[in-house]
Amino acid sequence: MTYLLGVAAFGTAVVYFLWFRDVRIMRRTGLPGYRKAAYRGVLYAALALLGLGIAFSPAWEALGIGVVLLALFLQGQVEKERIWTVETAAERLLGSVRRMKDKPPGRDQ
Repeated sequence: MTYLLGVAAFGTAVVYFLWFRDVRIMRRTGLPGYRKAAYRGVLYAALALLGLGIAFSPAWEALGIGVVLLALFLQGQVEKERIWTVETAAERLLGSVRRMKDKPPGRDQ
């Protein structure tokens, strides 16, 4: 196994982190763009995990990292609303947003 397995593992972790961040923002704001990103994040996380599994085979490491990169690319293509204005980089990284008082009607209400 080469360093590509570590890169694929890190990429998979990033996909999961971004998915969980989108879920957190969706739960706090209820915005439809983040709802779509959270739902699609399930598929992209599974695709990244598949890529990681492929990367475990020494003969297919390059294909595995390609699948992980595809998952990262697709995750960034989902249109989301702009929610940050003056927040710090750390708040944006962790997905810290204010709760919306007037959440659209959904399951939780």
